[in-house]
Amino acid sequence: MPRTRAFDRAEVVRQARSVFWAQGFEVASIPQLEAATGLSRSSIYNEFGSKDGLFDAAVASYLTEVVYPPLRPLQQEAVEAHALADYLHGLQKMFGRGTGEAARFGCLLINSAAAPVGQRPEVANAVRRYRRSLAEAIGQGMAAAHPAQPASQRQRLVDAVTALVVAAFALVRVDRAQAAQTLASAVEIARP
Repeated sequence: MPRTRAFDRAEVVRQARSVFWAQGFEVASIPQLEAATGLSRSSIYNEFGSKDGLFDAAVASYLTEVVYPPLRPLQQEAVEAHALADYLHGLQKMFGRGTGEAARFGCLLINSAAAPVGQRPEVANAVRRYRRSLAEAIGQGMAAAHPAQPASQRQRLVDAVTALVVAAFALVRVDRAQAAQTLASAVEIARP
């Protein structure tokens, strides 16, 4: 008879996600993950198969709970003209205040892309999907903000704003003020 799980899997993944986000995959140790999740090493391995498996669950959780909710207004059938500027301004304000894990640690996926773990196919694919989702959402927001603009010119702006968002998330760990300023530039480009 299988044993009944005595822990909240989603909460365990969130706690592990915080460790990975703050420390990075390579630095995050099993003892740190045990302390954060309240699980023993054997429970972590029984549930997730490996540290890699726990990280993959943390990435899925990150996308579902952190990345995609703020993008939803840009993914609606009818996107408001100000939705992209609102999204970018919200990021800028968060970075300026320094509140939340994203403002302190940047983007879990962008950080991972630059680390050895980013070479794992599962992680590389997650980074590509994230970047594609971000660019598509920004594209819909840009189309709503600048409907009369030629598509080729609008695409250049989408590429620029996407790159600015990625740069801001990569920079925030070391220079929060500059990351916020980078987003201010993106807001100016996106403003209707």
